[in-house]
Parts: sequence; structure tokens; C-alpha cells
Amino acid sequence: QVELVESGGGLVQPGESLRLSCAVSGATLDYYAIGWFRQAPGKGREGVACINLEGGGRYYADSVKGRFTISRDDANTVYLQMNSLNPEDTAVYYCAADPRPPMMWSQCSRPTDFYSWGRGIQVTVSS
Repeated sequence: QVELVESGGGLVQPGESLRLSCAVSGATLDYYAIGWFRQAPGKGREGVACINLEGGGRYYADSVKGRFTISRDDANTVYLQMNSLNPEDTAVYYCAADPRPPMMWSQCSRPTDFYSWGRGIQVTVSS
């Protein structure tokens, strides 16, 4: 069973950066998709970024393109580097895994595209 644990959240000021980590256990990531989602108070869960760990493709929501970068290390950790944060980025951030590697953003942008989920971590951007 795949388990995912997020870390690295916290409180930052507008314009600052933060890096989230998603540690994955119980599976070999080479054939998986990993996605980052977020949910702000009173809103639905929205896709932020995803990575095809088999083919290397990376896909982003328009709202974070140029500011956020998804990557992985040689072990079982996937990162979300978040730069130029603004208050609209405030949310609980979740990582998720699925054994179906995506080929485009539309294949990994919805919560229903993913099977396993972490518990989430709070990111707050405020002055």
C-alpha cells in the first residue's frame, strides 16, 4: 500500500519561497504519477502540478506556471518548489500518487486522477 507524507509547509510572507516534500513509501516511483493539489477554505481541491515519473513529463496549472516547480530526487521523494508566493496560494497542500503515468495536464489535474493521498500540510502566505 502506497503511503505519502507531506512536509515543509508553514507561514511565509508574500514574495517568499517554500519547498514542499512528499515522501513516498510502499511503492517504487519509477512507474507512477505524483501530483500536488491544494484546497483553500471554502473551495474545492484543485490541481497544482504533476510529474510523470516514467517519462519525465511535468505539468502545471496556469495559476502556478513560472512560479512552481515539481521534481523528484533519486529516492522516493517528490518536491514542489514554490516561488513568488502570494496570499492566493494559501491552502492545505496534498500530494497524491497513481500508477497511471499522465501524458498531459488534463490526465493529472483532477483529484479523481489519483488513487493514494497524503494527509496534507498547511501553507499560509500572509504579511
